[in-house]
Amino acid sequence: MQRLALAVHEAHSQWVRDVVPALGGLALHFDPAFEGNVPDAAAELVTRCIKEGLPSSKAVGRDVEVPVCYDIEFGFDLAELSHKLKLPPEEIARRHAAGTYRVLMVGFAPGHPYMSGLDAALAVPRRATPRAVVPAGSVAIANEQSVIYPYAISGGWSVVGRTPLQVFNAHRPEPSLLQAGDRVRFRPIPREDFGNWA
Repeated sequence: MQRLALAVHEAHSQWVRDVVPALGGLALHFDPAFEGNVPDAAAELVTRCIKEGLPSSKAVGRDVEVPVCYDIEFGFDLAELSHKLKLPPEEIARRHAAGTYRVLMVGFAPGHPYMSGLDAALAVPRRATPRAVVPAGSVAIANEQSVIYPYAISGGWSVVGRTPLQVFNAHRPEPSLLQAGDRVRFRPIPREDFGNWA
């Protein structure tokens, strides 16, 4: 979906204001002044892009390194996950940080990235009871994906660590740290270094 989104974006249609890839689809936001038939125009644009050929997956996204502290203070579900998965917390952290992740989409909340690439040994269902508040920067897992909570919001994923990076800031030129298609590596950092990143 990210390759198609890039192709549509690069087609430079004067009427398309935004291209938003999701897990199973692509949203094209047309200018309200467009007087044509939006579904037909969208279908024509997408079909043309597919026929002309999609960019390679290497052309989509950036390589982004995200520091994460897997200390039990921040990875407050590590003990429960350790019991469920029969893995020590350190091994859960090691496996999580060893993966290369791909941002599939940004959604649910502004700046909230959903990433594929989770080690199959760490795949757990969402928590039975979501938390009312998950702290900003929390790195969490569920099913075969990982996410980073962009700010304090509710959530039902198991938290394994926290990044000191500001994942979303509406006042930056690019508010979201991560975009669909980005390739993400998590770099473990010790607890004593966490504050140095702020």
